[in-house]
Amino acid sequence: MVDTLHRTRDDALNNVCAVVEELMTRARAAQKIYDTYDQAQVDEVVTAVGWAVMNPRNNRELAEMAVRDTGLGNVDDKLRKNHRKTKGLLRDLRGAKSVGVIAEYPQLGVMEIARPVGVVGAIVPSTNPVATPFNKTINALKGRNAIVLAPSPKGQDVCARLVELIHQELDRVGAPRELVQKLPTPVDKATTNELMRQVDLVVVTGSQNNVRGAYSSGTPAVGVGAGNVVSIIDETANIDDAAVKIASSKTFDNATSCSSENSAVILEPVYDAALKALQANGGVLLSAADKQRLQDAMWQNGKINRDVIAKDAVTICKLAGLAEAAQKSPRFLLVEEQAIGADAPFSDEKMSPVLTVYRARDFDDAFDITSRIFDVQGRGHSVGIHTHDDANVMRLGLTMPVCRVIVNQAHCFATGGNFDNGLPFSLSMGCGTWGRNSISDNMNYRHYLNTTRIARTIPVNEPSLEELFGEFWDKHGIPAQTGD
Repeated sequence: MVDTLHRTRDDALNNVCAVVEELMTRARAAQKIYDTYDQAQVDEVVTAVGWAVMNPRNNRELAEMAVRDTGLGNVDDKLRKNHRKTKGLLRDLRGAKSVGVIAEYPQLGVMEIARPVGVVGAIVPSTNPVATPFNKTINALKGRNAIVLAPSPKGQDVCARLVELIHQELDRVGAPRELVQKLPTPVDKATTNELMRQVDLVVVTGSQNNVRGAYSSGTPAVGVGAGNVVSIIDETANIDDAAVKIASSKTFDNATSCSSENSAVILEPVYDAALKALQANGGVLLSAADKQRLQDAMWQNGKINRDVIAKDAVTICKLAGLAEAAQKSPRFLLVEEQAIGADAPFSDEKMSPVLTVYRARDFDDAFDITSRIFDVQGRGHSVGIHTHDDANVMRLGLTMPVCRVIVNQAHCFATGGNFDNGLPFSLSMGCGTWGRNSISDNMNYRHYLNTTRIARTIPVNEPSLEELFGEFWDKHGIPAQTGD
């Protein structure tokens, strides 16, 4: 009996390996051809593939499939997200060098040459089953790589349709279809793990279990951290502007983005005005009793209830039995909180249009509250601030454990790049060592490149010991040393 079980398990493992090996054989053959393309040819491929989603008809089909299959978000916002993120990425990539010599530093005698990483394995979440895999695909193609997508089970059909549309555009420009593939349906954990083992680079967005799995796969991996965004409103902020931006960010696509605010920390002098402004923008403030009902509905056995993730506020109200709040047709729900930690789930990431509100005595207190929230989850990701006091901005940048400080902007639009800021358009936010990540910037095409450096001789640049240590010797009374 034990031998039979072992044989069954071995047969299943061998089958998984064979399936992935077949994909990899096709991907490597296609990438070998693509490796010969020059920059103009690569850019034509990138533009062609970009049209697969920028085509309004395709975008609508994909957005409707995504919401229908996953039950997450809403169609109109998916349309906007797919369009804006793709358009912004194409803007970033236009004119960017990714083939051959990409930089020269004559004073250093160094020349940089871009090289492909090979075949990329991309693990993508159900929350953004179109925008995220598409972003990774275009970035991979910009670097002359092939890519194999590993969607979530709920996102596998829309991912398959996305790949079909991409293939149509690859055909249009005569590029190999096998540059872009997906794991066969049904996608499962075993096949995804085997893909991570066989590719040259893993890029992963989604649950921290997936990120840790990528890091432990034995393949070089770029993963991103968990969100739990806090936005601070200080006493110098334009309160109405802050409320409009927080509300639009909190409600976009039913808060599927890890960059949507989960908490607002508001300074005492403007607390009442800010709370009123948030309510004027569609927020419904819950009573203490309704807050408890919501908590009971949102968390079960210590885990977030999947039935509330990325659902609209009215649906969440009905699920939690909040009839009075539901009648007000809320865009999002507001809960006042003081506690932070494992016993205060509203201090954690909620992935739903629910905003936790904290009252801070002053900026020192706001800083402390925010830092403690990040200790629950979200260290490394990003913080928002609405202010006209640049000293507060700089304090966050210099001392808060985050990789992005978003100033006077709608956070979920700004963090992943926007047309009015300079961050790269991306759906994957590196969180540095604070978030247990290997990168601290927005994942972009440069993360899909190897760089070869040619080094030539330059005039000798060797300092003397006096130049290196003279000031130090003088300061500490050390006798000057002679000779090298």
